[in-house]
Amino acid sequence: MPVIGLGLHFLFAILFAIHAVRNGHDRYWLLVLFMFPVLGSLVYAGAIWLPSLRHDRNARRIAHGIRTRLDPGRELREAREAFEHSATVDNQLRLADALAAAGRHAEAVDAFRASLRGVHGDDPAIQVRLAGALLESGRPGEAVGVLDEVIRRHPSFRSADGHLLVARALAADGQRERAREEFDVLVGYYSGYEARARYADTLAGWGEREAALRLAEASLREAKRLPKYARRANREWLDRLALQARNGPEQR
Repeated sequence: MPVIGLGLHFLFAILFAIHAVRNGHDRYWLLVLFMFPVLGSLVYAGAIWLPSLRHDRNARRIAHGIRTRLDPGRELREAREAFEHSATVDNQLRLADALAAAGRHAEAVDAFRASLRGVHGDDPAIQVRLAGALLESGRPGEAVGVLDEVIRRHPSFRSADGHLLVARALAADGQRERAREEFDVLVGYYSGYEARARYADTLAGWGEREAALRLAEASLREAKRLPKYARRANREWLDRLALQARNGPEQR
């Protein structure tokens, strides 16, 4: 048993060492990790690894998914209570996000719009979230209008998720050529496989089955080179791409 425990300690040290090298952290962490495999791993986890998860979108989604499964109504309940206690913009935004996550998009639209006040009256990040709620509530034309205004008023604003939302809203609004241009740019830089999966679905919906199949198969070939943790993080989108690849050009 002590040998197994020591092996696990060194395994964690190796995993954290890989994390340190891949993320460009100071090399002295390697010395700490392997000279003190137990204490060093604990220190690295507390100082580097756990804080980094707060800024990782996929990690946040996984954590949110776990909390949601354990208590589906908790976040909405707590967000509503916080807003009723103190009607700040931050609490209004928290309530809007919770409504959107609960699928109550029409209510989320109203909450996001109510958040656009004071110093936040022209906040592009809030407007992008408003556009997302509009799109999910079946109002793609309004979503496009909001996003076009963000682009016009804030030309230096950059958001990969906002860019994907632009492409999706244009496609849903029937603006095929503009949507195609945005998707073509997105698949070249978007982190993860959501943009590719949504583009493949969109192409199939347009009747362009061959193009959807080519994109799906190319994406799946590329994904085979990903480490396991990256494939797990992209599982939903890789599954959708695999479905497009299985459907083939003649079945959709």
